[in-house]
Amino acid sequence: MPKVNPAIMVWARETAGLTQKEAARKLGFKDSSRSTAAEKLASIERGEKEPTRPQLVKMAGQYRRPLLTFYLSKPPRKSDRGVDFRTLPEGAHSPEEALLDALIREIRARQSMLRVIMEDEDEAASLPFVGSRRMEDGRAAILESLQGLLGLDAAAYRAQPNESAAFALLRKSAEEAGIFVLLKGNLGNYVTELDTTVFRGFAIADEVAPFIVINDQDAKSAWSFTLLHETVHLLLGHTGISGARADNEIERFCNDIAGEFLLPARDLKRLSLNRRVQIGSITERISALASEFKVSRAMIAYKAYRSDLIAWETYNQLKVSYREEWLRNRDKNREHTRQNETVLSYYRVRRHRLGSRIIGMVQRMMASDALSTSKAAQILGVKPRQVQPLLDTGGTL
Repeated sequence: MPKVNPAIMVWARETAGLTQKEAARKLGFKDSSRSTAAEKLASIERGEKEPTRPQLVKMAGQYRRPLLTFYLSKPPRKSDRGVDFRTLPEGAHSPEEALLDALIREIRARQSMLRVIMEDEDEAASLPFVGSRRMEDGRAAILESLQGLLGLDAAAYRAQPNESAAFALLRKSAEEAGIFVLLKGNLGNYVTELDTTVFRGFAIADEVAPFIVINDQDAKSAWSFTLLHETVHLLLGHTGISGARADNEIERFCNDIAGEFLLPARDLKRLSLNRRVQIGSITERISALASEFKVSRAMIAYKAYRSDLIAWETYNQLKVSYREEWLRNRDKNREHTRQNETVLSYYRVRRHRLGSRIIGMVQRMMASDALSTSKAAQILGVKPRQVQPLLDTGGTL
């Protein structure tokens, strides 16, 4: 077995967003009379001392890298995020970015495997809508393309009984158009959750296996908006990552089209807002319209601001209030889920996060012996022993 590459250990630690002192503590190094814990790690990173096998295993876990990574001749290429459309808030720090890179590496690997399998089984039909539009075409033309691609409009969407059913209809339409739509906002546990300020959506504009990933740590009422926003990116041929803030032209463009799809400007006027209306009345009117149209209050507030119906200060006040309320409810719902989760509900939740298109693809390929259990596990993001129970669990949430 070749020796561990010290440069790789430094790279792995730094891309995990850890200083030597932080990493030494997480890896269990202890201070001694001769050297500090950080100095012991530094000695290994300089190649002066070979790490033990248990130490390497711990590094792989803490740095979120496969064990074999430490034996590479040079650091691998950074995960391909495509275009970074985000405007990050002040205080954004590297550990979250390292988690984001790990998530994108995982999504990229799964998308790549699906494409290869589709090509091998002659299912790799090119999807002409990917990259079919340009921003110069204008919002109205691209909105028309979006409605045509999905085969529904705001009326069909808001006819659903609730926001979950409305999202399910929208997702079904996107999947039938050939898009894989995943809900994923962590690396498998609560500790690795990514806030929407770091990542809200991710699109891979592949003409055979286009992917949209929605951060399911966001409010459910916002999922539909993110799905539409990322679908616009696919129409424009953009592979990239979006955040919660839209401070650049492209993100505002995609937001405007998604917002117009869900809540046409003519219906927004029903708010009857002007800058003299009090905040309490604004909140009531927005809540009523959000319930009717199955959209988030934050989206309506954003549209009202973009349409100059409310001032920036009012919009920002509403946005902060909605987020604080959502965070409180999220913590309550999380605790309820922990207390009531069963094996059956676990698999149903997993199916829901993966989506019907990817589940159906794996089931079909396994049935024809085109896909092994181990490869299916990688695509589904589960352990091999969990593949069959996952596929056998009927229904979605």
